[in-house]
Amino acid sequence: MNLPLRSLKPVILKELRQVRRDPTSLGMLLVLPAAMIIMVGYALNFDVKHTPLVIYDMDKSPGSRAFLEKFKHTEYFDYRYEAQGYADIEENFLHGRGKIAVILPASFAGRLAAGEDVHVQIIVDGSDANTAGQAVATATRLTSEYATNIIAEAFALRGRSLPVPIDFQPRIWYNPDLISSKFLVPGLIGFIIVLTAVISTSLTVVREKERGTMEQLMVSRLRPFEIILGKTIPYLGISLIAATAILILGYLLFDVQVRGSLLLLYGAILMIVLGGLGQGLLISTVTDSQQVAFMISVFSSLLPSFLLSGFIFPVATMPLVLRIISNLAVNKFFLVIVRGVMLKGVGFQAVWEQFVYMLAFAAVMLGVSAKRMQKRSA
Repeated sequence: MNLPLRSLKPVILKELRQVRRDPTSLGMLLVLPAAMIIMVGYALNFDVKHTPLVIYDMDKSPGSRAFLEKFKHTEYFDYRYEAQGYADIEENFLHGRGKIAVILPASFAGRLAAGEDVHVQIIVDGSDANTAGQAVATATRLTSEYATNIIAEAFALRGRSLPVPIDFQPRIWYNPDLISSKFLVPGLIGFIIVLTAVISTSLTVVREKERGTMEQLMVSRLRPFEIILGKTIPYLGISLIAATAILILGYLLFDVQVRGSLLLLYGAILMIVLGGLGQGLLISTVTDSQQVAFMISVFSSLLPSFLLSGFIFPVATMPLVLRIISNLAVNKFFLVIVRGVMLKGVGFQAVWEQFVYMLAFAAVMLGVSAKRMQKRSA
């Protein structure tokens, strides 16, 4: 199809002037993505640290104090209070002053010196399941390390080394320090782009309907597909600028680097932007109210991108019905590409299937939008 730039130029210039005159739209496209990656990147963090710690030491010996020092001098726990009994522990839990309590028996040091087993009790506030789970894991690790050191010292006194039947040496690739931001920031790119692209595009078209200027475009010599292209190109350029800003902020603030091909990454960004713009245009063809368009845009872009894409919750752990529905969320496939390219440095051969789906999604959204606009103009 021959689409001369001269026929599209007036629509593109008109859309750019509209964006320039409307600071809300411009802020949504440029300022909002930067603000979201800063807020979500810092606020949404799976690394649970500084959990309030309560200690109940019934032994009060140098040995018990040496053991508790491991809990006091770690960034994962904040020592808040030394309890005098179980009632004290419950009181601190009820008032939020404690989330985990370590209880040592009165015979702690004596039994250790005699080579006997010692039972250490850990009580955790389970009302916050994520914090409780990580607190138990950290407490278990610290206790295991302390016990291993005691055994190693006992063997050393006898001139022997501690036998290790299985030499377990785990190595973590791609994110060795298990930093949450390196997992979240790549996912934020797709989440923010889809949200802003869908909302901004749907609102700008519906705004023209409310002002009556959309009807003038429909009766002009421009075909529906040309109108869609003219309205899409400006937002496409602005969305690519916003994506670049997100990548730069991710690198400067969270040290998230792109290990793979930038060309491949921008190809994926281009696909998801086209899909988001097409979805926004489709929404604009089914409603004439900005309020309704905004509600539909948020519901159809934010919820699937956040809940069903694998951005926060793994898709594999979802029920079968939700796993099937998740295939409608284009961000699910974008996440595979962006995390693969940014964290692992994969090539096109590893993610070509995701590209096919995203291209199909964009083609369907833009094609259905053009058809619906053509029906309205007929």
